[in-house]
Amino acid sequence: MQRFLVKTFGCRASQADGAALEADLAAQGLGRAETVSSADLVVLNSCTVTAAADDELRQTVRRVHRENPGARILVTGCYAQRAPEEIAALGGVWMVAGNSHKARIGEWAGTFAEDGVPYHGQLDLGQIHVSDIFEQRDFLSSPVEDALSGRTRPNLKIQDGCNNRCSFCIIPFVRGRSRSASADQAIEQVGRLARKYKEVTLSGVNLGRWGRDLAGSMRLADLVRRILQETEVERLRLSSVEPMDWSDDLLALMASTPRIARHVHAPLQSGSDRVLRRMHRKYRPRHYADRILKARALMPECAVGADVMTGFPGETEEEFEESRAFIEALPFTYLHVFTYSERPGTPAAESAAQVSMEIRKQRTHILRDLSASKNREFRLAAIGRTLSAVVLEDGRAALSGNYLKISLASQRRPNRIVDVPIGGLTKDGVSEAGLLPVL
Repeated sequence: MQRFLVKTFGCRASQADGAALEADLAAQGLGRAETVSSADLVVLNSCTVTAAADDELRQTVRRVHRENPGARILVTGCYAQRAPEEIAALGGVWMVAGNSHKARIGEWAGTFAEDGVPYHGQLDLGQIHVSDIFEQRDFLSSPVEDALSGRTRPNLKIQDGCNNRCSFCIIPFVRGRSRSASADQAIEQVGRLARKYKEVTLSGVNLGRWGRDLAGSMRLADLVRRILQETEVERLRLSSVEPMDWSDDLLALMASTPRIARHVHAPLQSGSDRVLRRMHRKYRPRHYADRILKARALMPECAVGADVMTGFPGETEEEFEESRAFIEALPFTYLHVFTYSERPGTPAAESAAQVSMEIRKQRTHILRDLSASKNREFRLAAIGRTLSAVVLEDGRAALSGNYLKISLASQRRPNRIVDVPIGGLTKDGVSEAGLLPVL
């Protein structure tokens, strides 16, 4: 039996794609390999959101080829869609299949599942399968639960692509137009997952746009309401949602039931009005603040996270300080801080006003320190409270509804939602009462 290994890089949507690829390959008769050295086929599901992501993929190709020269290396995902020739030139790459052809990987791999004969017996080393992603109309999805052995918090991708044109972002050009899974498909898959898992995360490239390409007037809040009504899922978590898609309806629904995790992640990118305009973001700081403060008013204990970028072209010291002060004033509980990285083919990359890398990194350091301070404050506030949490894979840790990692005083059975009294802090989370805290 031929064996495969899938390694996925990047966002939750990519992770869900990777899980679907695993399910497709297993359905074609291939067995799962535990290590690179035991795999006949290694699928690298790439990210291209930053230059560092591209570099990590290239390094991984070289390492896989070095460790297992006989393995077929197939690279797919966003980097494969953006620069297929660049990847195909790497030693050991057998095939490059962009996001436009990701759904066919299982079919191709199945042709050598039994005897090792490549697809049609005609694939040359480095063959490329990439076409115009904007021609992609279907929502590509596969059942994901069979690919999630050993995990307790599966991601279910219900939306792909993006219609926004942020000046720094390459994602619309490698993911295509916004596309949604049908409501019935999403509900059916959540229902199936709920029979095995206590918590399910809904994800997408631009999750808040779910439903806008479908017939009818359903929006994300309507879908979530139907999922709660029609499935037994104990806890539903929403991944990143654009600020203005955190509607009053969605926030009120979250606040009304413990079956939705009290966790709001809204990409910010910058707290400077001028920078947001140059980024072509569709909101101003006052709009963003309104949504965050509304969430906190309805759910005082909720986690509030944001993606923030430093060193965007033309960002002055005044604009950075404006952004830092805006962030400091809002009740964030964590930040994902990214140093701006030029993406070829985007308007921002062509700007003559690039900020030096030294300054970009200094600003990143400042915001990460601010994030750590806010996160510690949030964790301190949890001491003495009892939090509802799902027990993670090893049974020694749990994740609360409001996104705190809890070190448990004694091992628990994984994949259960439990109430945990909080007694102290750990290095990056909190500890159950009775466990010696690590300050």
